[in-house]
Amino acid sequence: MKYLAVGLFTLAIAAGSSVQAQARDYPYCLTSPGYGYPGECSYSTYAQCRASASGRLADCIINPRTAFGPRNSYRDDRRYRYREPRW
Repeated sequence: MKYLAVGLFTLAIAAGSSVQAQARDYPYCLTSPGYGYPGECSYSTYAQCRASASGRLADCIINPRTAFGPRNSYRDDRRYRYREPRW
C-alpha cells in the first residue's frame, strides 16, 4: 500500500509538471488551392518554404499574422513630457 501511494504521488507530480507545447507563428506560409488562407504557416525561412513548394502548385507568402503585428520600437515606448524652452 505504501508503494502504491508513493507511485500515485509521483505520477501526479509528473503529470502536473508536464510542459505544454508553445504556439509559434512562423514567418512564411505555403499557399496552395488545397489549403485555406493563409495556408500552412510552418516555415522559419523562405528557402524552407520554397523547397517544400517546388514541384507543386504552391507558392510562399509572408505570414499575415506576423507581418503586420504591433511595432515594438524604442521611440514608441518612450514617454514624452513638456519641457520649458531654454531662452
